[in-house]
Amino acid sequence: MEKLLKAYWTATREDLPPYIHSHVKLLDDCGLLNQMTEEQLEFIDFMVPMNIEARYPEYKQNLAAHLNEQVSLDIIDKTKQFKQWILQKF
Repeated sequence: MEKLLKAYWTATREDLPPYIHSHVKLLDDCGLLNQMTEEQLEFIDFMVPMNIEARYPEYKQNLAAHLNEQVSLDIIDKTKQFKQWILQKF
């Protein structure tokens, strides 16, 4: 999702995207945050801790404990939907 947002940034803005990992900040700075549905906002909020925890080895076990097959499949599906939404914005 971060790479997708930074690709959108690069395609729609003159400046380079910042070296940050915050999906919310990237969405806001690209002008997309206020265009999102409540469901999309909830998904972004759900993904924030995963984005942070996956970067630090000490949190990976905690993250893995909360993910099962159904949750993982739901994340994949919602990420695909989010990708399609972003692509339509180009």
